[in-house]
Amino acid sequence: MGKYLDRINSPQDIRALTVAQLNYLAEEIREKIIATVAQNGGHLAPNLGVVELTLALHRIFRTPRDKIIWDVGHQSYVHKLITGRREQFDTLRRYGGLSGFPRPDESEHDTFATGHSSTSISAALGMALARDFKGEKHSVVAVIGDGAMTGGMAFEALNHAGHLKTDLIVVLNDNEMSISPNVGAMSGYLSRIRTDPKYSRGKEEIEQLLRRIPSIGSTVLKVAERLKDSLKYLVVPGMIFEELGFTYLGPIDGHNIPSMLNTFEQAKALGGPVLVHVITEKGRGYEPAVKKADKFHGIGPFDISSGDSLKKSDISTYTEVFGSTLVRLAEQDPGIVAITAAMCSGTGLSEFAQKYPDRFFDVGIAEQHAVTLAAGMAISGLKPVVAIYSTFLQRAYDQIIHDVCLQNLPVVFAVDRGGIVGNDGPTHHGLFDYSFLRSVPNMVLMAPADENELQHMLNTALQIGRPCALRYPRGVGLGVALSPALTEIPVGKAEVINDGKDITLLAVGNMVPVARRAAGMLKEHGVSAAVINARFIKPLDADCITGYAVRNGRLITVEENVLAGGFGSAVLELLQSAGARDVQVKCVGIPDTFVEHGSQAILREKYGLTVENLVDTALQMLAVRNVNGKKIAGLGGGS
Repeated sequence: MGKYLDRINSPQDIRALTVAQLNYLAEEIREKIIATVAQNGGHLAPNLGVVELTLALHRIFRTPRDKIIWDVGHQSYVHKLITGRREQFDTLRRYGGLSGFPRPDESEHDTFATGHSSTSISAALGMALARDFKGEKHSVVAVIGDGAMTGGMAFEALNHAGHLKTDLIVVLNDNEMSISPNVGAMSGYLSRIRTDPKYSRGKEEIEQLLRRIPSIGSTVLKVAERLKDSLKYLVVPGMIFEELGFTYLGPIDGHNIPSMLNTFEQAKALGGPVLVHVITEKGRGYEPAVKKADKFHGIGPFDISSGDSLKKSDISTYTEVFGSTLVRLAEQDPGIVAITAAMCSGTGLSEFAQKYPDRFFDVGIAEQHAVTLAAGMAISGLKPVVAIYSTFLQRAYDQIIHDVCLQNLPVVFAVDRGGIVGNDGPTHHGLFDYSFLRSVPNMVLMAPADENELQHMLNTALQIGRPCALRYPRGVGLGVALSPALTEIPVGKAEVINDGKDITLLAVGNMVPVARRAAGMLKEHGVSAAVINARFIKPLDADCITGYAVRNGRLITVEENVLAGGFGSAVLELLQSAGARDVQVKCVGIPDTFVEHGSQAILREKYGLTVENLVDTALQMLAVRNVNGKKIAGLGGGS
């Protein structure tokens, strides 16, 4: 622990340090964050970039009385370290430990739970209005990155806040621009002049004087106003924020603590909506993260000396297989285009973007726009593939319904990170997509059992000429061989992996290998289990599923999705409509809860998405138990 960091138990301790000591503390914090993320994984580069910014905010604003809302929230590690969670910081992102995102149930200093971008200004404005309504006096600060400002919701909130004129501070953390000392000095000078009360009084006095000039006074004033506006647009940065009703301060150096302290004090004193533009360096203090900020934005455990990831596998990830397959298909079909929402490398599109730059579109953090953009392309004859993480696709649900499916347009949704994602927790698990996608008319929804099936499904999705979602998990595949030739899978056709007469295991996606292994264990108990890879969540293979369900009389569905409205629900609806009332059905999946953070293995164990749980569930349904190694059961034929 560092000389200063080990003394910091609350933000109050920050205020007892000199500026020089704060700079030393900043370096100690960086060392602590690098060491912890190297062990646990996490969002390294964003947090290294906001160390001084976070210290300055907590020096000026008194949380939890004052409210600081971190947009996205993956840059809140520094905030956690100095708000009473220093001793628990080693548990960051581990099961049962600190979350990697703000959580009000974790600390009173975490004002609002965040995980998706562009939400902070809306939430902050809501808190500011509640403060005014209750007659309270405190500051509300939204900290938002330049990337999150590409989300339309941020500008909706800015527009509303500028209209209402209530006290609100927005800190724009810009880590994409460099600072020119001259520009910085000039902008600081202009900021001081425009916010100085003497300037405002002088401006009013000059206007009154001009109006008194007979005949020409009003004309001179209008000319002066036009000239003033022209000059402002030329020399004053941030005029778009001024036009939205904000007082703009900056840009300022986000690693210069005295400059930020002065500016934040100024922002508090001004009142009304204020935007402070802060320039930071992503990955600051750790050279590998500075050079490869994209890689270190979110990273698993790594070697500090080299920056190399510790967990390496020769097996391709599902994301990599998707990306390489799309490139193969694009070579044969010039109508294929790819769209991402600020996640080019994360969704496996880097190779496509490099090879086909004119056919690749990164729309920024704007998922709604991405989907409707794809609809416009599809209705014009192109074949758009929209690659988005499952959790972020939730944000474009209306566009999926209204702009794509209502018009039955051939848009392919590559839904990455489906299911349990792991240590990023409830905001990032993709556990709702089966439910919200299968309810939409015209949608085809499928999930591969392995990486080889993924490539065939992507090929299928691009051939069927209607809305189609292909959902696959995070992580490496099974290591199966990839077929050199791509085939087309019949829509709605399940695959019977092995026959069985006692019970049917009906699985989809990454739960198919679990069902196969469970069937092998059940065989040791004398149970003959059929295993079916459903492949499609919609449409279901009605003949196959109903036939096996009726014949065996016992059916277990298993999915890595919430049970409410998911795959199992679809199967129950199918059996009900087919009149198969005597079939005993058990649905295995995620219950009605938000799943916490933790490794995929721990969470799957907790929620019963394991071989052992499937075996136990099957044995309970069959009333089978082992007594001294002897089987006691009545098996077969739906008895």
